[in-house]
Amino acid sequence: MPVSLRESVGLIADPRNLDATIEEVFDLMLGVHCTREPGPLAQEPEAVTAVVGFGGALSGACVFSMGISAALAIAGRMTGVEFAEVDDIVKDGVGEICNMLAGAWKGKVPELAAHCGLSVPAVITGSDYRLHVQAPEFQLRHRYRFDGASFAVTIVCDGLR
Repeated sequence: MPVSLRESVGLIADPRNLDATIEEVFDLMLGVHCTREPGPLAQEPEAVTAVVGFGGALSGACVFSMGISAALAIAGRMTGVEFAEVDDIVKDGVGEICNMLAGAWKGKVPELAAHCGLSVPAVITGSDYRLHVQAPEFQLRHRYRFDGASFAVTIVCDGLR
């Protein structure tokens, strides 16, 4: 029987689910408490962004963006190693956190958890890039901070079954 998430869009788009997801993943994986902050993410000369796609009953993406300093702090917390530059280990760590965020977020809605798959994380680094999604059905975007590091998580839904 096909599942329709249209009736659950309020629950899916509830910003409290994203806050709870951040709390779970960052507490469990990094041992840090994050606070949500207003406003856009401050631009740093170089940035790191991980993207995990959603497919199935919901199509869209989880986008995890930060400056280099936050990426180094996250990878350092994950591994116990101090990093001076963004290398493959830092990129893998940021991608894995994005994957955990996407999975934990979709797990907040049982119908979504059972009927929505995740892509492999893609990690983008650089100074001049933008991610564009045409006419999303909804978008959640919040900025968070821990230990002086700041990052943004965006959930974009461009289609619901």
